[in-house]
Amino acid sequence: MLSLKYLIVSLADAYSMLLFVYVLMSWLPTDRGILADINNVLAKVCDPYLNLFRRLIPPLGGMVDVTPIIALLVLQLGVRLLIGLF
Repeated sequence: MLSLKYLIVSLADAYSMLLFVYVLMSWLPTDRGILADINNVLAKVCDPYLNLFRRLIPPLGGMVDVTPIIALLVLQLGVRLLIGLF
């Protein structure tokens, strides 16, 4: 049972890192080249999860998007609560 908990936490942490890198890459120009390829892959992995929160939370002031912060918090809290149930 301990290895299952470790696996779940490790997968959640890895996905959190992907989300974090995706958000950081949004600050860089990714029009072409390897950064564009990396950004496209991360978008396919991260956008379905982030879009769940984008439907509920509008951007603040038109430019500030807090959905990645909320998504990371929900992911980490959800995993910790799930682990606590085992």
